[in-house]
Amino acid sequence: MKIYLLRHGQTSYNVEKRYQGTLDIPLSAEGKAQLVRADISPKTVYVSPLIRARSTADILFPEAEQVVVDDLREMCFGIFQGRNYIEMEHDPEYIAWVGENCEGCCPGGERKAEFSGRTCNAFAPLVDQALQRGEEMLVILAHGGSQMAIMERYALPHHDYYHWCGPNAGGYVLEADAAAWHRDHTLALVGEVQYVRKEDEQQKGGDKA
Repeated sequence: MKIYLLRHGQTSYNVEKRYQGTLDIPLSAEGKAQLVRADISPKTVYVSPLIRARSTADILFPEAEQVVVDDLREMCFGIFQGRNYIEMEHDPEYIAWVGENCEGCCPGGERKAEFSGRTCNAFAPLVDQALQRGEEMLVILAHGGSQMAIMERYALPHHDYYHWCGPNAGGYVLEADAAAWHRDHTLALVGEVQYVRKEDEQQKGGDKA
């Protein structure tokens, strides 16, 4: 079974490198214009509840049913949401958080380990159910953080969390072998995709979306 693990399209916060987190920031006009219909046609797409993910799914998969999975929402960055690193370069709470490799709890938000746990706890049952039903494809459209959490835990080859933030409207194609999944919960990376017009260049990483 192929698993498509995709990120939403571009927002104004991506361009400004602001922490979006759980803020319900829509796609920008440019972000919408960049998107193209995907070359796959799933019957169902599992989406984050945030509008930037759902709007991206509308364009990439216009005929698919969207199933909202609440725990696929982005990490909550607490008091850092809506701000970028330039605005916070002298903020002692931000400096302390970055100094811990962003592992600690964002004031008023989540700790990375907690976010990764809830994301993977939402993802794993979707794989189980799709394998049990004999599906050929599982499509998930969420966030950069969702990709990083899932890929760090399950993907082969192994890389750390921050290696795995894909581009806007792009992400990873994984192969789920039922025996390997049930034995050790691993998924093989077999490709990368991005559903934007060829002439457009996407921002890659650094936007904490």
